[in-house]
Order: sequence, then structure tokens, then C-alpha cells
Amino acid sequence: MIKVGIIGSTGYAGGELVRLLLQREDVEIKWYGSRSYIGQDYASVYANMFQLVDENCMDDNMKELAGLVDVVFTATPQGLCASLVDEEILSKVKVIDLSADFRIKDVGVYEQWYKLKHASPQFIGEAVYGLPEVNRDLVKSARLIANPGCFPTCSFLSVYPLVKEGLIDPNTLIIDAKSGTSGAGRGAKVDSLYCEVNENIKAYGVGVHRHTPEIEEQLSYAAGKPVTVSFTPHLVPMNRGILVTAYASLTGNASEEELRAAYE
Repeated sequence: MIKVGIIGSTGYAGGELVRLLLQREDVEIKWYGSRSYIGQDYASVYANMFQLVDENCMDDNMKELAGLVDVVFTATPQGLCASLVDEEILSKVKVIDLSADFRIKDVGVYEQWYKLKHASPQFIGEAVYGLPEVNRDLVKSARLIANPGCFPTCSFLSVYPLVKEGLIDPNTLIIDAKSGTSGAGRGAKVDSLYCEVNENIKAYGVGVHRHTPEIEEQLSYAAGKPVTVSFTPHLVPMNRGILVTAYASLTGNASEEELRAAYE
């Protein structure tokens, strides 16, 4: 049985993580962490769990948690995981971070885009970008896994085969992405209110969305050279999900069959 602890279990990502892990017969969730609801029943936060979870919300004491479980998930705002993790913790448990703290290898790029001083840059080098379609074997042996961002996952996987095979010029890439509102998190924000979002659509973070460098870095690995993309996300009136439409110029006269073969 794999013992799991979750820090940030009451956010949208944390709640979904709980739902997925409860379906596994080989996992036992030992720690439902939530700084906002310490001491409250987890099922009082997500009432759909009332017959599934009979536990109280705990704090974010990762050192204590590391002595109780095999895997720690952190579904927290940027900067928190980096401020908590250390060598002692990583020597005991596998850490899977759902934030961006360890996704980007260039600490300067991270600090520029996220406006944060990285608290533990010494671990960036060993962190594995947790995209199993590309890094499956590395994920298995890693002790620190950086869970990919939502937009980067959709954007990267949409064009990865064509970039990897050199069938398109990655520097001509235009990525048009449309996201549901849960991507903004569970906190109350005017821009995410029902009356603001319903029957509406808008572009946001144009030219400055912080998932841009993550997309570019992963595509650069696939292309074997630096890649710059034009990425624009849009907010659409739905709860969840992302639709990515990507456009790029072919490098040659590849046929439809060749393009399909690259994906297959």
C-alpha cells in the first residue's frame, strides 16, 4: 500500500487529486493538508466526499508528513513547495509538486516570470518534468517531480511529434488556448465570478502569461534548439478543460500521411 500525503488538498487541483487517488486500491491517503481549513472535516469542504473521506484537514508541516508517508503531493501556490522541501525530506519521500517551482530549469527565468525568489534552487537540476509521454522512465526513479502546467501539457503534446521530427518550424508556432474557469484556482477573484465569465470570452495574459517559458523550454528540448512561440490564453464560460489550436509552417512538403505517422 502506497501511503500518500497531500498539502493543499482543498483547492481545485488538490480536490481532483483526492478524487483520483481514492479510486486506487493501492493508495491510502494519510494526510489531507489545507492551511485554510485546519481541523475541519474534509467532507465539509467537498460534500461529495461525505461517504468517502472521514478525516480532518491538517496543516502543511512537510517534515512531520515525510515521516508518515511514501509520497507527498503539494497542490499549492507557487513558492510554497520550494520553501518547504529540503534534503532531509527528499531522503525520505518522493515529492510531486503541482506548482511551477521546479518545472523551469533556468532559475532566472522562473524568478522573472513568477516574480518570486526561488527558495531551493539546488534541487532544480534533479527535478524531473513529470510528463510521462516524454519522461516516463525518469519519472519512475525521481525523488522530486515537477507536475507540468495545464496549458503547457496541452500545448506541448499537441505539437511535440511534429517538432521532434522536424516537420514544422517551431519558431512560427502560434498557440491559441481556451480554458475553463477552475484553472484560476478556488480563491475568490472578481474576474472569475459567474457574472463576469458567463456568456463571455476574453484573452488574458497576452504576451506575459507565465506558462509561456515552460512551453518554450520543453519545445526547445524537443527541437534541439531554442524555440520562441506566440501563446495567447483565453477564458471561456465552462468549469474545466482546455482546447488548444496550434498553427505552424511546415519545413518541407510533408504529406498528410507523414504527419499522421509522426503522431502515431
